[in-house]
Amino acid sequence: VQLQASGGGLVQPGGSLRLSCAASGGTFTNYAIGWFRQAPGKEREFVAGISFSGHVYNYADPVKGRFTISRDNVKNTVYLQMNSLKPEDTAVYYCAADRKYYDSKVTVNDFAYWGQGTLVTVSS
Repeated sequence: VQLQASGGGLVQPGGSLRLSCAASGGTFTNYAIGWFRQAPGKEREFVAGISFSGHVYNYADPVKGRFTISRDNVKNTVYLQMNSLKPEDTAVYYCAADRKYYDSKVTVNDFAYWGQGTLVTVSS
């Protein structure tokens, strides 16, 4: 499966962005999808994940209550709605796919397929 992330940009603190992850080349519903981010000088960290059907999802503590992950299995796309953005949310955001869904202690090693990143900058 190939993944294409988009939707990044510059936004002021408190603002919103919606990222998209479009998938191709595979049966989309065979894959759980995750969003990760990597800030300068830091390791890539898990942000949110969603199961094959879209009915089960999980979030990293720093984004709970602010970010919402969803998927459209007709459009083969996963979204990450980001609200109340903070400067510490600044990072390159990546989407990833795997044939297994992980609901805890999610790491980069849990995902086999990765898209390129999209840069999110939160600054006034």
